[in-house]
Amino acid sequence: MKYFLGIDTSNYRTSAAVCDENGNPVRNVRRLLPVAEGQLGLRQSQALFEHVKALPEIMEELGEVCPTAVGYSLRPRDVEGSYMPCFLAGASVARSIASAAGVQSYPFSHQAGHVKAAAYFCDGSVVPSFRELTEMEDGRFAAFHVSGGTTEVLLYEGGVIKQIGGTLDLCAGQLIDRVGVMLGLGFPCGSMLEKMAEGVPASKGIKISVKDLDCNFAGLENTASKMFGSGVPKEEIAAFTLDAVGKTVDRLSENLLSLYPGIPILYAGGVMSCRRIANKLSEKYACGFAGPEYSGDNAMGTALLCRSRYMKGQ
Repeated sequence: MKYFLGIDTSNYRTSAAVCDENGNPVRNVRRLLPVAEGQLGLRQSQALFEHVKALPEIMEELGEVCPTAVGYSLRPRDVEGSYMPCFLAGASVARSIASAAGVQSYPFSHQAGHVKAAAYFCDGSVVPSFRELTEMEDGRFAAFHVSGGTTEVLLYEGGVIKQIGGTLDLCAGQLIDRVGVMLGLGFPCGSMLEKMAEGVPASKGIKISVKDLDCNFAGLENTASKMFGSGVPKEEIAAFTLDAVGKTVDRLSENLLSLYPGIPILYAGGVMSCRRIANKLSEKYACGFAGPEYSGDNAMGTALLCRSRYMKGQ
C-alpha cells in the first residue's frame, strides 16, 4: 500500500495528514496556534516560530509513516507573487522528510488544498460529485473559500483554480473574529459566536455591500460596534454578524449563477462550517459543504493533492 503525507502550516493551524493510494484518510493531526487573550491573530514571524515548535510534536502524534511521496503548502494561492512566511516551516520539514526517505516532494498552494479537501469530503447531491469533478480533466465547478484569512469566489476548471471575485476589504472570518473578541470571546471566535447566536431569530434589515462577485465587510464591523455601544444584547450581535456573512455569501452565489447558470457550488473554509449559514445556502443551491474536520485549515487536502500528482506521474 502506498501512503502520501501532507503538511500545511497556515497562519492559524499546524497540520499533517496521511492518505492511502485509494484516497482514504489514514491520519489527520491538527493544532491551532496559540493566540494571547484579546488578540486577533499572530504576526507572521510569531506564526512561523509557533509552527517550528509545534511540528515535531505533530509529527510524533502522527506516528510512524513511510511515505511514498510528500506534499506541502508552499504559498497561499496559485498566483505569481503569492507568499507568506508561515508556510516555510512546513515546506522545510516536508522537504527534509522526503529527502531522508528518498522520495519525491511536491509543493502546492494552501488554497488548492482547501478546495481539494472540501471537494473530497463534502456533503451534497451534486452529480457527478465534487470528488469526481476534481479527478476529471474537464471537471468544472465554482468554489467559495471563506475563512479567517480568505474570502474568495473561485472557478475550478480542469484542475486550475482562478479567482473571479471576493472581498475588497476584510475577510468574513476577520469580521467574525473582530466582533467575537469585542464580545469577549477567545480567538478564533467562529464556533463560540455560533453557539452564542443559537436560538436567536434571523436578523432583519441587514444592509450588505455586494457588487457583481465582489463584497465588503468593513461596514458590517462598524454596524456591530455601534450595536455593542448601544447596549444591544451580545446574542443579537452574534446573530447579526453571522446572518450578515450568510446574506453576503448568498447574494454572491446568486450573482455567480447569473454569470455561470447551473454551475455547482462548493463552499470551503472554516466560516462555511457554521450551520447557521450553511443550512440556508444548502436549501437554495446545488452545492456541497465539507464536514467541520475538513472545512478549516487542514493538511488532508495537501496529502490528496500529493497522491494525485504522484499517480499522474506513474
